[in-house]
Amino acid sequence: MTRVERDGEVFEIRERIPLLPLRDVVIFPYMTIPLLVGRVASVNAIEAAVQKDRVVFVLAQRRPEVTDPASKDLYRIGTVVRVLQLFRLPDGTMRVLVEGICRGKAKKFFSGADSMSASVTVLKDEMQPEPQLEALTRNVLASFNDYVHLNRRVPDEILSNANNIANPVLLSYTIASHMILKVGVKQEILEQDDLVERFRLLSRTMASELEILKLERKIEGQVRSQVHKNQKEFYLNEQLKAIRKELGYQNEFSNEIEELIQQVKKAKMPKEVNDKAMKELDKLQKMSFMSPEATVVRNYVDWLVSLPWSILTEDNHDIKAVERILDEDHYGLKKVKERIVEYLAVLKLSGQLKGPILCFVGPPGVGKTSLGKSIARALGRKFIRMSLGGVRDEAEIRGHRRTYIGSLPGRMIQGMKRAGSRNPVFLLDEIDKLGMDFRGDPASALLEVLDPEQNHTFQDHYLEVDFDLSQVMFITTSNTLYSIPAALVDRMEIIRLPGYLEFEKVEIAKKFLLPKEAKAHGLEPTDLKIGDKALRGIINQYTREAGVRNLEREIAAVCRKIARKKATTGKARTFHVTESGLQAYLGVPKFLDSQIERRSRVGVATGLAWTDAGGDLLNVEVSVVPGSGALSLTGKLGETMRESGLAALSYTRSRATPLGLDKKFYKDIDVHVHLPEGAIPKDGPSAGITMATALVSALTGVPTRDDVAMTGEITLLGNVLPIGGLNEKVVAAMRAGVKEVIIPKLNEKDLKELPDFVRNGVIFRLVETMDEVLEIALNPGESRQSVQRDPDEERVHLAH
Repeated sequence: MTRVERDGEVFEIRERIPLLPLRDVVIFPYMTIPLLVGRVASVNAIEAAVQKDRVVFVLAQRRPEVTDPASKDLYRIGTVVRVLQLFRLPDGTMRVLVEGICRGKAKKFFSGADSMSASVTVLKDEMQPEPQLEALTRNVLASFNDYVHLNRRVPDEILSNANNIANPVLLSYTIASHMILKVGVKQEILEQDDLVERFRLLSRTMASELEILKLERKIEGQVRSQVHKNQKEFYLNEQLKAIRKELGYQNEFSNEIEELIQQVKKAKMPKEVNDKAMKELDKLQKMSFMSPEATVVRNYVDWLVSLPWSILTEDNHDIKAVERILDEDHYGLKKVKERIVEYLAVLKLSGQLKGPILCFVGPPGVGKTSLGKSIARALGRKFIRMSLGGVRDEAEIRGHRRTYIGSLPGRMIQGMKRAGSRNPVFLLDEIDKLGMDFRGDPASALLEVLDPEQNHTFQDHYLEVDFDLSQVMFITTSNTLYSIPAALVDRMEIIRLPGYLEFEKVEIAKKFLLPKEAKAHGLEPTDLKIGDKALRGIINQYTREAGVRNLEREIAAVCRKIARKKATTGKARTFHVTESGLQAYLGVPKFLDSQIERRSRVGVATGLAWTDAGGDLLNVEVSVVPGSGALSLTGKLGETMRESGLAALSYTRSRATPLGLDKKFYKDIDVHVHLPEGAIPKDGPSAGITMATALVSALTGVPTRDDVAMTGEITLLGNVLPIGGLNEKVVAAMRAGVKEVIIPKLNEKDLKELPDFVRNGVIFRLVETMDEVLEIALNPGESRQSVQRDPDEERVHLAH
């Protein structure tokens, strides 16, 4: 039992007393404060204290969000208080009025069944009068006077009470209790034993709080003055309006609003849009011209009146003229031109037709983007191009809502405004390069734009009214279809643009590229002559592409050299560029004439591959050496191509007897399948029959034909399954001089889609089984012994 004397009153504090945890509250000695007690353990602690001596030990929680605090969640130093009044409320909670007696420190915590208690050591405040304490007391009291005057939440009565307190201990607790501070700061003041240090801490805290309060008052004054200024301006503006009205003057918006009304009438908007525009104008008339909302409304109405709601350009219905323009701009591309002429013919007969949604798919440089411009020129329509490469925000398509500062319509509506008509040719370039992130999926937003059943009521987030896109001819371009969502592909008519052949590139160079580059480099038509052989040399030795983009660069390089010579000599003459003189202009050739292995054809087969740049040749090499039956596949092959190699070996083993091989030939050998150009990743099943052919050739010693290329997927039963990219693959075969191409029988339907010159350029061998492939691809006229081989590499267990 500890005796505490205070102002003539004696308190006897038991060693173990009930514990009351507090949230967001620190109670100081001498202070009287009401508490609302609701937690069951806290209510029980109060009940226990009332039954004895009404003394409770209160501690602040370190974290107020903890509902059921343990000893680790409480500070160690708190205040011993006595319960003055107790009110029980109907909901089971209590309203308690407590008075702080003295500080105390918890030595040990006790957790009972229904409440907590603690063993408490009383901490006494000892005071020794000294000049430093007196100076600090005066400083803190002066700062507290400023604090109360600046902080309206502290009553003025507290200030008068503080000024009449002579006891420094009581003064320190009174000031700390009435300052609006965080629990951690108040707890630090409570825990300070040294009175001088406590006043020093109060002085520092008070100085910091005063700075914050001064800033708050300064900001409040600025806001108040701004509000007063706005109110004054509004009042004066209203008076000015009244004066102008009395004098018969029009208001400041009258001319602008009248102009906007006339523009709305001229725009011939649909009724719904017209009503929306007039409603916004009515709202604008009632606004002050200083209002920020007035600018937003004006911009919105400006967008509405600037869109081509009823403007249509007249199409060129002369079909022959359209064909002539398309042929002038692009060589070949028969299928695309036919589709455009068909659309125009139907439009001419029916008078009304929804715009088609075409998707040009092909390798880079074949003229997909420029074809869109040519179509617009041929039809006599406006042309709008929108690049989708790297677009990741759905708002790029549909726009932002007007609630955002600086919001604008999406790029679809912006494009329609630039076009100035409702039926332009709208090119969505690089649709396969669309991105997607947390801001939305623009590909999903395009579903509405590119759907003929929906785009007549396209609604932009900014406009919030329907806009008809059904008369727009949408053209999209893509290098591949794999990265485009299936739902988007389903809405478009796919038109594939294959790679150009050599003779096509020669014609394109003569008719388009050479005149264009000569003019761009300041040359006259008579200054430069490049023959067909020289052009073929540039195409075969300096470019390797499906399109003509690099060919244009090489021709530009030749033109630069000629321009330099002409500028140096200053004489007019004709420069003839021959095939033998190409190195003087373009340097050493970059590519070999042919990629076909023509020297040793045992264990080698020529396949066909599809790439983003078009078709290409794919040589497969097989080496058989003594070993233990292992199969190695190299050349940076993908998983699917590796599985094709395994299927080819299994087929060969199953056909060992018909092929003249020992049934157990594979046990004493190792097979190595390699595809050259190992730095380039390769994958896909279409090299299956090529691997099987090369494997059989290596095992039997029968060479393969060097004028045959093949493509097809193989099964374990030896069936040949169909493949894709036939057009590009056949073009690559023609480019390399291949005479015969082996393709699956199931791809026969695709031959009708090939251009005539491609179908007539090579001989197609349609096969259903691997046995048919071997009959065509192997050269039975040459025996195994006719091939020069190293005796150390002699096959084992192979029948002749």
